[in-house]
Amino acid sequence: MQGFGISHLGGLHGSGRAHLRQDMGVPEIEVRRRRDDASVLVAPDSFKGTMSAEVVAAELAEGVREAGWEAVELPVADGGEGTLGVLLRGLGGDRRRAMVRGPLGAPVRAEYGLLDGGDAAIAEMAQASGLGLVEEGERDAWAASTYGTGELIAAAVGDGARSVVVTVGGSATTDGGAGALAALADAGLLDRDVELVVACDVRTPWEDAARAYGPQKGADPATVRRLERRLDSLARRAPRDPRGVPMTGAAGGLAGALWAHLGARLVPGAGYVLDAVGFDRRMLASRFVITGEGRLDEQSLRGKVVGEVATRCRQRGVACHAVVGRNALDDFLARLVDLSTVIEASTPAALRRAGRRLGGG
Repeated sequence: MQGFGISHLGGLHGSGRAHLRQDMGVPEIEVRRRRDDASVLVAPDSFKGTMSAEVVAAELAEGVREAGWEAVELPVADGGEGTLGVLLRGLGGDRRRAMVRGPLGAPVRAEYGLLDGGDAAIAEMAQASGLGLVEEGERDAWAASTYGTGELIAAAVGDGARSVVVTVGGSATTDGGAGALAALADAGLLDRDVELVVACDVRTPWEDAARAYGPQKGADPATVRRLERRLDSLARRAPRDPRGVPMTGAAGGLAGALWAHLGARLVPGAGYVLDAVGFDRRMLASRFVITGEGRLDEQSLRGKVVGEVATRCRQRGVACHAVVGRNALDDFLARLVDLSTVIEASTPAALRRAGRRLGGG
């Protein structure tokens, strides 16, 4: 099953930058603007389950403007829920819809995006196989399937896409990607020459997926052990062994399945999105940066948006502030992430106040 090719990001990234310059009007000379009359860059992730990245950015930016500064809104994501919207906003493109099988079998209407006139596509697995599609009392980590994500990829390829970015955070599943592979096989696509890039929200290897994330998907300790045995069996039978490979455990092994069976390239989701929407250029043109996410914790230092944004700002000497729903970092980890300010805010009004405070208002 080697029909899908390995993407080197050239197709989407090269054209993505062109889309960004054309659609969002960011001239190359912007990086040379003087810092003292530059705008504030507002680049948060979503506050999961409460506010989208677009809403968070808008509220923070409004507060900054109330304090007398110009603000540029640049919602970002880490590969999880909301990444499709962030990428389409940054790159331009068309939304399409498809009826697919949800994580527990019920039909759901999912969206995907087409770029570059349809040559490239974005498939967000949370749309088809996400935890948000299952009520908390109905979560079933053993039964939940990625079949609908495979159908979503197939729909994008059926529309003419030759490269597909699959964003794999926020899953309800721990099926090792078996459902997605079955859907692609049923659609006759395993031998198609399609490039796959998988944007992962975690660096977890295959063998740790069930233990790390099974409980939040409804697995009790006995079910976690069953899931581990199932994943181990799938790994032994795969063309390439995903065990021990960073990011293969993302989305309960979906990332590893696409890597092992279809030659997909796995990339850190936050870094991928920041590159795709032109974060670095805008950061260098800014007075300072405000980022944020729903919870700031140890995971934030492992490839999540706040950690990635803070690192890039530190490397280029740009001050970075974070506004988060909850700050769960201890003092030692807070020093590691190197943020100038951390403010807790969990409502739109609180976000606006935080923006005013950071703007000096």
